Amino acid sequence: MRKPKLLDEPGLLDYAARILGMRAHSLGELREKLRRRASQLGDVDHVLKKLKEIGYLDDKRFAENYAANRLAGDGLGKMRVLRDLRQRRVAPALAEKVVNETYRAIDEEALIEAWLARKLRSKDLPEWLSVDKNLASAFRRLRTAGFSGPAAIRVLKRYTKQASALEDFNEPEEPVE
Repeated sequence: MRKPKLLDEPGLLDYAARILGMRAHSLGELREKLRRRASQLGDVDHVLKKLKEIGYLDDKRFAENYAANRLAGDGLGKMRVLRDLRQRRVAPALAEKVVNETYRAIDEEALIEAWLARKLRSKDLPEWLSVDKNLASAFRRLRTAGFSGPAAIRVLKRYTKQASALEDFNEPEEPVE
């Protein structure tokens, strides 16, 4: 595999514009990509400063749009969106603030119900969840989708009489607020 061509400041600016034209990036993501292509690391900060000045790069706007899209489009839980924003190198404090604002008026249990209806639509939920391994699988999938353990358990209890088995699945919550 050959190394990519190293770029000067104007080349980095063009490269950054192309990258941002494909999809939005956080400041951290773009910094990482530009560092790999920069002939001089000092050029990266100049390019990022220019992009911020002209409004092409704004982590708050990026995080707000990302969180809103993941909620509306994918119906994911708060913890998943927070984890994804952190992976995209958004500052942890900003990510938490934006996610808390986005999910402030959201009924998590209703969101879980919608997620189950969408992801397990081919299943007869009460019958399918009566099998222990399916119940455990559904709980794990809900946790991976970012929903809190207690809310997932409350919703799953509506579909199964095995409420005592669900209590064993509850693990400590990750702090968000």
